[in-house]
Amino acid sequence: MTNATEQTFVTEIRQLDAKGSGQAVVWRENELGNPKKLKLTIPQTLPGEKVRVTVDQPERRRRRANPDEILEAHPERLAPPCPHFDRCGGCVWQHWQYSGQLQQKTNHVKHAIEEQGFDPALVRDTIGMDEPWHYRNKMEFTFAPDGSLGLHEQGNFRKVISLETCLIAGKEMVEAAMEVAEWVKAYQLTGYDKDTHEGLLRHLMVRQSFATGEMMLALFATEGPTGKLEQASQDLVGRIGEKFPQVKSLLWLENTDWADRTQSEKSHILAGRDFIYDEMAGYRYRLWFDTFFQTNPTQAAKLVEIALEMGQPKKTEKMIDLFCGVGTFSLPFASRVAELAGIEIVETSIASAKRNAEDNGITNTYFLAKDARMGIDQVLESFGHPELLMLDPPRSGAGGKVMRKIGRSKPERIVYVSCNPDTFATDIKELAPFGYTLKAVQPVDLFPHTVHVECVALLVRNED
Repeated sequence: MTNATEQTFVTEIRQLDAKGSGQAVVWRENELGNPKKLKLTIPQTLPGEKVRVTVDQPERRRRRANPDEILEAHPERLAPPCPHFDRCGGCVWQHWQYSGQLQQKTNHVKHAIEEQGFDPALVRDTIGMDEPWHYRNKMEFTFAPDGSLGLHEQGNFRKVISLETCLIAGKEMVEAAMEVAEWVKAYQLTGYDKDTHEGLLRHLMVRQSFATGEMMLALFATEGPTGKLEQASQDLVGRIGEKFPQVKSLLWLENTDWADRTQSEKSHILAGRDFIYDEMAGYRYRLWFDTFFQTNPTQAAKLVEIALEMGQPKKTEKMIDLFCGVGTFSLPFASRVAELAGIEIVETSIASAKRNAEDNGITNTYFLAKDARMGIDQVLESFGHPELLMLDPPRSGAGGKVMRKIGRSKPERIVYVSCNPDTFATDIKELAPFGYTLKAVQPVDLFPHTVHVECVALLVRNED
């Protein structure tokens, strides 16, 4: 039964929005009897489905509501395997056959580049996973004020859904997280309340190398493991050490900032060291709690392989790796070129890149901690013009100014690795006036059951 402020509609899902939820339009009469459009966002639905949905405050122009019933289901609809799927915000597409997800991602990339005037036929089919579960090597769980551990509710960052499992995280990672959750209950520790800014535990970061097996557990708390917390922290060391010998880094990190981020003002190593070792594409990396590293190692290795295949690095060439991070792409490319210069604004990442190069015996690299736009100028002055340039910018893209700098530096080939097809498309449009032609775009699915898709693209400079 609906109340006076609710109305039930039967409607068809037209398309999906950027967050993977269904979009529909219904018409209702306003108080004067005139037709009025109501745009609906309906999670966990698929294009073409007919659904019954009850909407509160239907007099508004836009509303979000879960479906009451799927009246006509998409042929690729599945029963989601995770018991938390209906509420947890970690995944959005567990109800969709994986082949359908991949096609949606291919279409997204095609649409993005077509909107900017490029030929969608240049986009290849998205490369998926043979086993699209338990693929993440890093998870950030959140504590609710009552101390329970989980992930944020769909569309509501104020609420935490307590978890018993997670089907996208590595299995051992989930088991270790659940052990921490049991420890929290045993000591009746509080979680952090985002409204009152009170409580002890904020986040639990778990990361594990699928190559070495080493695991890190990092607790983020509003105070250190001293005084009344010393006994509890030592008990945690004992519990983890007994059940999870693969944990080589057990950290307690103090964070009193109001911002809801996994950051640290003071670090305490409870056991082991403050980093773990990981490997990718035959190279070894050190990972700290704040190190950015691809969270799907299986597919990330494919990204590196595709980038090398497209870039065709040569031993006689110079190369720039823009937004190089800790050297994920730098090291494999550096082994194949004469010299490589990496540019990254995050100083700790550059320190890690230098250390990773040293650990792997690579001596032909130069890493610069600087903003991309300023860094290009500095590198060009001392390094000269590169034959090959690669960039892997954040979701916001590189931006027009950086792309025009790239165009003026005149590399023969540009390999662009993107985690956002829309900003990728607007970025590469900036290169057209400099004589660059888009040759190929290869989407790769690093995040099954979510809307995100990465892609690797090759642009070649035309002969003058």
